[in-house]
Amino acid sequence: MQDALVERLSSPVPRYTSYPTAPHFDESIGSEAYAECLAALGRKNRLSLYVHVPYCDRLCWFCACHTKQTLRYEPVEAYLKGLHAEIAAVGGRVAREAPVTALHFGGGSPTMLRPNDMAALRACLDRNFNFAPDAEISVEMDPNDLDEARHDALAAIGMTRASLGIQDFDPRVQKAINRIQTFEQTRGVVEAARARGVRSVNCDILYGLPYQTMETLAETVRAVVSLSPDRIALFGYAHVPWMKKHQTMIDEAALPGVVARFAQMNMAAEMLVAAGYEGIGIDHFALPGDRLAMAARNGSLRRNFQGYTDDQADALIGLGASAIGQLPQGYFQNMPATGEYLRRVEEGGLAVVRGYALTGEDRARAWVIEKVMCDFGFSFAELAARHPAFAGAVRAEAGGFAALDRDGLCRIEGERFLLTATGRPFARTVAAVFDAHLASGRGRHSIAV
Repeated sequence: MQDALVERLSSPVPRYTSYPTAPHFDESIGSEAYAECLAALGRKNRLSLYVHVPYCDRLCWFCACHTKQTLRYEPVEAYLKGLHAEIAAVGGRVAREAPVTALHFGGGSPTMLRPNDMAALRACLDRNFNFAPDAEISVEMDPNDLDEARHDALAAIGMTRASLGIQDFDPRVQKAINRIQTFEQTRGVVEAARARGVRSVNCDILYGLPYQTMETLAETVRAVVSLSPDRIALFGYAHVPWMKKHQTMIDEAALPGVVARFAQMNMAAEMLVAAGYEGIGIDHFALPGDRLAMAARNGSLRRNFQGYTDDQADALIGLGASAIGQLPQGYFQNMPATGEYLRRVEEGGLAVVRGYALTGEDRARAWVIEKVMCDFGFSFAELAARHPAFAGAVRAEAGGFAALDRDGLCRIEGERFLLTATGRPFARTVAAVFDAHLASGRGRHSIAV
């Protein structure tokens, strides 16, 4: 019975790290509109920064990020020069008093930067933005990049959260995804970060990988738990070779089917909860004292392009090639191609090439979808208070879906639309009910489980 349900509800849908999703961005919005929206941010608006480093010294076959492999450092140096120029251009358009409460370095592999370049990048950010004293600084880390000098540099730039991509420790799986990384390497990075005062460690695990079995995944989960990370993300591998050509290096015949993926997810989730972690949304886990767990308990959990977050900033500013920002007026994405990004930055400082201007209906649906993804439900009364013009239509959709639901995914309880225990693993599928853009057919997505 459950297998049939999983098969039926595994159709591809967005991950909903934004609404509308990126396939609906268009080129009518560019740097001029972006400059106006940056200038409209007030001095009391809290800012979150995302800095993208689109280079790796080794390309993992599973990766769906905007990145490229380089064995030479010269392209990275040229890119950093352009990134500094964009930081200055963006910072010069934002109210100097606006506090930065969070900074995330992503990629690619930010940890492949040389120590002096890490320091110079942080200094550039400090010159152009006003960092709050308690700003959270998180860095995506590749243990294969790291040495003592880089660990010291990360401490010097103020890293407060180390985020380690682990994926799987099984040698056969690692070979199949071109991600060779031993447990000992990983443990060494965690210990080095904590020895330098890092107060939070996040680890990523993937299920649905080639040659992965229940037994090998269980071994990986046990190994990760032994490191006592504060947060663990349990992501389903998104196989999108039409979008990321290097994923064609993965043997599709070695990938588990949707029923096997679902079983892997459930097993890993049960192991993490048994180990003392609290489940957060569809794919995150955190120790009870972690800020993410507290946000989930008090209803302040959010969702952005990095996944689940407790970040309450008013605007997310994306810096670097392909980076996406979210401002009150909508979304803005930089040129993904690094060469063209650098040319645009050199000419005008800004490199936005596409985006989306939010309508009132978009804001209402975005709020509902975020609530479904974060809280597994929403209040009709709160929807009416926040978005009165669209509350009636959205409520009718929720009622219609609940009335036709034969799978027990949701229920309406008084003034609330709620996902059941059966429906929670399919939150993406339920969220898609409220997606007015999905029917347009723009974009292809990964499977829902």
